[in-house]
Amino acid sequence: MKYLVIGSGGREHALAWRLLADGSADEVFVAPGNGGIEERFRVNIAIDDFAGIERFCRDSAIDIVVVGPEAPLVAGLIDFLTGKKIPAFGPTAAAARLEGSKLFAKFIMEKYGVPTAGHRDFSSKADLLAHIETIADYPIVIKLDGLAAGKGVGIPESKAEAIDFIERNVKDGAKVFVEDFLAGEEASVLGISDGETVLPFIAAQDHKRAYDGDRGPNTGGMGAYAPAPVARDAVLERVRREVLVPVVQGMKAEGCPFKGILYAGVIIDGDSIKVLEFNVRFGDPEAQVILPLLNGRLGDFLQASIAGSLHECELSFKRMSAITVVMASGGYPDDYRKGIPITGLDAVSEDLIVFHAGTRMENGACVTSGGRVLNVTALGESFQAARDTVYGEIGKIRFEGAHFRKDIGHRAMGR
Repeated sequence: MKYLVIGSGGREHALAWRLLADGSADEVFVAPGNGGIEERFRVNIAIDDFAGIERFCRDSAIDIVVVGPEAPLVAGLIDFLTGKKIPAFGPTAAAARLEGSKLFAKFIMEKYGVPTAGHRDFSSKADLLAHIETIADYPIVIKLDGLAAGKGVGIPESKAEAIDFIERNVKDGAKVFVEDFLAGEEASVLGISDGETVLPFIAAQDHKRAYDGDRGPNTGGMGAYAPAPVARDAVLERVRREVLVPVVQGMKAEGCPFKGILYAGVIIDGDSIKVLEFNVRFGDPEAQVILPLLNGRLGDFLQASIAGSLHECELSFKRMSAITVVMASGGYPDDYRKGIPITGLDAVSEDLIVFHAGTRMENGACVTSGGRVLNVTALGESFQAARDTVYGEIGKIRFEGAHFRKDIGHRAMGR
């Protein structure tokens, strides 16, 4: 089998690695890929170049396309490829609105009884600012409706912070809503669906804030681990029954069946489970800890999703733990330099898996090319063992300005 993975981040490197490692594929190409992908399998095609992707699939006899990031899904790449008779894994543009429009996701949740936070919608910046003046209790949550690369959410803890977030991020006429703040612990629960059946993966936990202690600005994710103790078997079953299944059934009833990865960000507080948001693809960096623990061949599940035969499949996972720590460029998530040489990649233990994200090859050397540069990943018989391995080795990899959180998995340690 020949696969083409669309995207350039750590998630796409992890997908390509897994498809090759478990025997799902003979060859995996990645467009546009990054410095961790062997040169002959890197394809210089942008993720929004639909015609170029089609040509490459024809010329290279690609069997299945796997779309990593959300933007091409929302833009309709699956619809385009399906129309060209090229098998592709992921949701249609209509189904991808679950991530492309947070307000559409709220509509689906409220209509089909999925627990979520209360909210109030605005399309006028003046009305939003006037509403902020009436709020006495903080924190609150402010969400922009469309795609924002994980950065369209503000959680101000005061009126001044709320006004600052709005002035910096909200344009007049933009759709935005204010949501009740939910206290509790967050978990990422992903499921794979074929439009009828949905099978949940083990839960992971992401770390969005830039600095230790969950401080600093939100990022695309500074690390993750799985399984997350806050969402073990009983909680996972509730999320399947109360969240994933109703959404899949609801999307079918709405005339836009959901095929692909349905990712629920849930907040858990005692017996309460509420959905913060949906994504419609593998999380990044959640994929980097979920995929190494998966039993069986990933390709079998992707093909079953496309074919509508997931009811014949059974998902299971290794009884191990996995952790990934993001090495980021200096200044990330704000401005940062690119083109900085990376050393030590060949010095780390074979017990590590280093997924590349923001890297490229330049004159035979690996250099930085993005904010999140590397995902340093380890497995262990226990979470402590996996954590010890990754933090014992990560310091061998170096580039100027590199920073990473030293406390990934602190909630699991606390448990």
